[in-house]
Formats: sequence, C-alpha cells, structure tokens
Amino acid sequence: MSEEAVIENFHGVYLLYCKNPKYLGRTYIGYTVNPNRRIKQHNKGTQAGGARRTSKKGPWTMVMIIHGFPNDIAALRFEWAWQHPTISRRLNKVQRKKPREKVFDYCLRILSEMLRVGPWNRLPLTVRWLDESFKQNFPLERLPPLHMPIVEGTVISKKLSKSKKTQLSQPSQTNQERIDICSICYEIIVKHKLECINNDCSMTAHLICLSKLFLKPGEFVPIVGKCPKCDGEFLWGDLIRKLKGFYRNEMITIKTTEIDEELSDSDEN
Repeated sequence: MSEEAVIENFHGVYLLYCKNPKYLGRTYIGYTVNPNRRIKQHNKGTQAGGARRTSKKGPWTMVMIIHGFPNDIAALRFEWAWQHPTISRRLNKVQRKKPREKVFDYCLRILSEMLRVGPWNRLPLTVRWLDESFKQNFPLERLPPLHMPIVEGTVISKKLSKSKKTQLSQPSQTNQERIDICSICYEIIVKHKLECINNDCSMTAHLICLSKLFLKPGEFVPIVGKCPKCDGEFLWGDLIRKLKGFYRNEMITIKTTEIDEELSDSDEN
C-alpha cells in the first residue's frame, strides 16, 4: 500500500532511472535532504543545481530512496559505496556486473548486499519505492534485515524548527522537572530514553538497558524483543524510530512467529 511520509532531519540516498529513449536505462545514485527538490534539479540541468551526469539527459525518475541515516556523513558514505562497489572494501566479495545484466538490476543487487553488511545492517534504515512501476522483490537469500521496512509511497522532508533543535540539544524546563525511571534498572534516565511503541504502555528505559534485554546470542544489534511492561513484541528499529520522533500517534505491532520462522529458515540454509 502506498503511503506518504513526512520525515524530519531527512538524509536519503536515491536511485534515478533515465526515461529518455536516447539514454534509456541509465542510472544515477545520489544523496539528498530533499528528494522532491532534488529530482526537479536533475531534470532542469546543472543551471538549476542538477548533476553534470544527468544534465540534458532527462526525463529522470527517482525510483527509490534509502533513508533513516543518522547524519549526512553516514548517508554520503553509503552513497559512495553504492556508486563504487568494485573498490569499496566492504563490497569486495560482491560479484561484478555480469555481461548481460542490466545496470538497474546491478544497482539493486549491490543494494541488497549493502543492506546486509556492516555498518549499514545495524542502522534503522527504510527502503522506500517512490516509483511503483519499477518495484522488484528482493531475492529471499538477499532480503534486508528484519528491522528495515520496505515501503511504497512519496516522502516529504521537513526541516527541524529552531525550537525543536533547541529541545533536542537542550531539554526544556518542563523536561528537566520530569523524572523518568528506567523500567529495567530503576535508575533515572538522563538521555536516550526509549519508550514502548504501545501508546497505552508507560515503559521507559535506558537505550543500553533495553538493548541488553532484547539482544540474543549471536546478535550484534537487537532485532526484536518484548516490552518488559506490556509484554508487547516490537522491532528494535521501530523503537529507535520512536526515539527520533516517529510513531507518536501510531500503534505498531509485528508478528514474531513469522520472524522466528524466517530466522529458523535462514539458519537451516
């Protein structure tokens, strides 16, 4: 189902596809904080801020975008590796482009590998298809980690207001007066407070305390776990997204039986 998302502090790495019959099938990978503005720049040319490689070769369509990076540095490193898979040390085991493989398919194959290797497999990323006519399913053996949702629909980037930036960097007087107690260690939470996805649950916890509770043998980063208060089961990536301001008015649940089955299948393989 397509859905429009409004995201603050947006950092995304996108894939363009050329629809010009003369250059049909060419691709371009780039980084942006505003995808709607960026695609217009690409189609208007270098005089409007577009890239030299895409100038006068349009129309281009922004097929997909990977977002959820904590900052521009993390996103730019991802962009560079996706652009240069043959010289990225993290992708040196990935097979090079096959003779008859389309460039677009090759880009998707590289992406599927990138999402499954460190450090990117530990980030709360979202794979978003912007042009559904190009959507392809990832092969079962190269599915993104379970905490990375694959969604469809447009995305709107929203700049953090000055007041909100101040709130994030320096807690308000109201927040300073409020004392949050970790539901696991029962100590005061000073920063990085995690809250349950269930809006009816009052669980709060230190990031490190809840991560230790969720972490299972063999995992470097938690994938899924139970809330110590309401017993609800949630993805670690969703808890991190709520920490960043998402899901304030939503109730997110998952079917852990499906996840357990998928994990057991991958272990057998």
